[in-house]
Amino acid sequence: MEPTSQMGMNRTGAQMSPMDTEKMERYSESMGPDVGIDDMNAPAEAQPAAELRAQYIDEAHLVGSVPLPGTVKGAMSTTMDKLTGNRPEVLIDKLGERLAFERQGTRLYELMMAKCREMDTSALDPDVLSTLSHFRDEEAEHFALVDESMRALGADPTAMTPCADVAAVASMGVLQAIADPRTTVPQCLNALLTAEMTDNAGWELLIKLADSTGHTEMADKFRQALIEENEHMATIKQWLERAVVTEAS
Repeated sequence: MEPTSQMGMNRTGAQMSPMDTEKMERYSESMGPDVGIDDMNAPAEAQPAAELRAQYIDEAHLVGSVPLPGTVKGAMSTTMDKLTGNRPEVLIDKLGERLAFERQGTRLYELMMAKCREMDTSALDPDVLSTLSHFRDEEAEHFALVDESMRALGADPTAMTPCADVAAVASMGVLQAIADPRTTVPQCLNALLTAEMTDNAGWELLIKLADSTGHTEMADKFRQALIEENEHMATIKQWLERAVVTEAS
């Protein structure tokens, strides 16, 4: 397996230029500690930045909205939920989030498979590609499960809900890390583990939400998805540990 860590001409550290580092330290000591732009107790000259940030937060709109039901079935389902004291838009929003994340998960595993085809993965598992392919297929199945669940509620799975939007932005870094041709297999596994840990927590929350709002049948289906996601996370974690320890020793 190609090593992740190599000695080279890395000039980012302070040790590479002791004289300049000493000048920076003297300057820092003479100027005092930096003042954060969010500190309202900062000196007057630094307060405008904090005030401006507060103004932006105060005036900002929410990240999108959950669409109104576009079908008779959706309207009836929403009305029944509201009559029981629930807010169905919360469940729909989190379903939209999982839908976006599972779609992204399918792409992540496809990118990981492409990476592993070109690099040595013998230290991980002889069946790496088939396992990744299996996980990719399960991510696609989870996507279809959430899509089906949203349609059962009369919701529109093609709509971008607020939580789906935020989840897509948050996971963009993982996608970029795995797609980067310079990253190694262990580095990609580390990024993939970040996504799987988030995914597992998302399914756990969605199951609790479905149970608490009376959608027990939906929650039961999601529990099977969580079992499979736990397997994904455990396998990726094991591979990462094996890759890093093997390289170090």
